Amino acid sequence: MDERDWYDEDDEDYEAEPYVIVEKQDSVIGPFLLGIALGAGVALLFAPQSGEETRRGMARSARRAQNAAQDFVEDVSDTVADKVREVKSTVEEKLEATLDAVDERKRRVTNAFHAGRAAAREARGELEQRIAESKAAYKDI
Repeated sequence: MDERDWYDEDDEDYEAEPYVIVEKQDSVIGPFLLGIALGAGVALLFAPQSGEETRRGMARSARRAQNAAQDFVEDVSDTVADKVREVKSTVEEKLEATLDAVDERKRRVTNAFHAGRAAAREARGELEQRIAESKAAYKDI
């Protein structure tokens, strides 16, 4: 069954243009490493050096590669450690700022509570005084 069979010929939704499907390969590392191995094998077969010289050269190259890999790992480790320290510092600064803001708000609420309590006591004292004055004025009548 063709895609055209799903649509009527007069249907505007049908587009007769072709479409392309792109497939993605999972990895190119395998073929790359295989190419390196084959190239190294061919180079060894046609090498103008003796076996011992070739082995020494390969050992020297292996040491260089090992040193380069160790340097790379150290650089990456240092970079990651620096980033971790930087993020930790930022988080600590923000946490400290947040705790300071909470302490400030707590202080303001406590001050407002005490001020309200003092105002209530003062208002109660004034009210009791007015009541006492009213009672005294009522007795004098």
